Amino acid sequence: MKVSENSCLTLAGLAGHPSPVSDNWWRDAVVYQIYPRSFADGNGDGTGDLIGARQKLPYLAELGVDAIWLSPFYTSPLADGGYDVSDYRDVDPRFGTLGDFDALVEQAHALGIRVIVDIVPNHSSSAHPWFQEALAGKNRDRYIFRDAPNDWESIFGGPAWTQVSDGQWYLHLFDPEQPDLNWENPEVRAEFVDIIRFWLDRGVDGFRIDVAHGMIKADGLPDVGARDGRQVELLGHEPLPYFDQDGVHEIYREWRPILDSYGAIGVAEAWVESPQRLARYIGSDELHQAFNFDFMMAEFDAKSFRGIIDKSLAEADLVGAPTTWVLSNHDRYRHVTRYDSLAKAKAGTLLMLALPGSAYLYNGEELGLDEVLDLPDELREDPAFKRTGESRDGCRVPIPWGTGDLAWTNPWLPQPERWNALTAQAQENDPASTLNFYRAALKLRRGFNGPLHWLNAPDGVLAFKRGDRTVVVNISEQDYPLTGEILLASGPLSTDGSLPPNTAAWTKP
Repeated sequence: MKVSENSCLTLAGLAGHPSPVSDNWWRDAVVYQIYPRSFADGNGDGTGDLIGARQKLPYLAELGVDAIWLSPFYTSPLADGGYDVSDYRDVDPRFGTLGDFDALVEQAHALGIRVIVDIVPNHSSSAHPWFQEALAGKNRDRYIFRDAPNDWESIFGGPAWTQVSDGQWYLHLFDPEQPDLNWENPEVRAEFVDIIRFWLDRGVDGFRIDVAHGMIKADGLPDVGARDGRQVELLGHEPLPYFDQDGVHEIYREWRPILDSYGAIGVAEAWVESPQRLARYIGSDELHQAFNFDFMMAEFDAKSFRGIIDKSLAEADLVGAPTTWVLSNHDRYRHVTRYDSLAKAKAGTLLMLALPGSAYLYNGEELGLDEVLDLPDELREDPAFKRTGESRDGCRVPIPWGTGDLAWTNPWLPQPERWNALTAQAQENDPASTLNFYRAALKLRRGFNGPLHWLNAPDGVLAFKRGDRTVVVNISEQDYPLTGEILLASGPLSTDGSLPPNTAAWTKP
């Protein structure tokens, strides 16, 4: 058995480079999600911004990503982390200016990195001029008002309706400061076509579509009916009259020719109850990809991973488009915490990066960050926390860059002291660091090709081949023997060269 230099994470000269330009770049891309408020602070005010993000683009190029996905940076009261937009055609002053955005796109493209931006079409901010007009009794048909509420519930807890001063009620499937737009109104549809063109004209390479399964509601707004537990528990499992309605596909069929004319892509955040329903969002006349949340929700268990991988690949075959893989994002606990250890998280990462399709990384996961669970309640800003006690703030804590000039000044959420050992600065020159592990993995990932073929393996072990590469993930309680050259392992091997529990490896003959 041979061991390559990458298996022990010797990273001298391993600067990652994006794939060559291709119309199908997105099919196997690595996309890095930047949560702007928590990524990098360019002006020292404690809030991440576009200047900071642009300054870190060389870091991301060295990491080896093909694209970045910017979470919302639009003008917003930040009632829900920017997913409450009050001006879809401008940058919030806390994040910079349109000039800063243009400079970021220009530099990203110069480095071979594409730029995907969030678009939030299901709802606006209550501070949006349109909703302010609606509160004054003008053009209410841009939103969903009615004389009496039905039984729909907010995803964040509590009723999905709020009463205004004249007695009518408006729908908000999320926070009351996020009123749902009425997509039956042609003015709404025309507005978003214009918004999409606005950002495409500024050079963006695609859109991640927030709540892509929303927008269209069932005719007559029927009640969900009495159920045990919260309605949100049905999301992705059973039909709901306010999500995944057939009419939503008309919207994407209108958008697709526009995206194609710019060479841009659309990626759906869609929670639906079956592979067949998800497949409808993807194809030559709708969107390019949809997020695969099942993989992120899987337990760290060989049977759980195997079942979801098989299901996801079958879904991809339905539409002839690659699936997406993701382990962490701005809405879920970081996978270091979900899996209870960094070792398991790195093994899961090697599994994810070896699968056919594209992979999405989240804001700082390459540093091995865990979830910050002990934030003071008074500092938490997640609107769900105010209603249910559930909080996504812990995965949004600003990521640590280093000490001195590299450190944050009064970050908007406090960083735990334990992260002092996890800064990018501290990990940069450590061959065994998580950062350099990710750099090696993203470089070696480009050598994978072809479909996945499962290999026979004992219970608790996942093993498959892609091309001349073999992937082994040991989630059993026993060491597992390896053969061939070890390209990369997620942790130290046993003294006899076998793969210990909770470890993964990539090999070739």
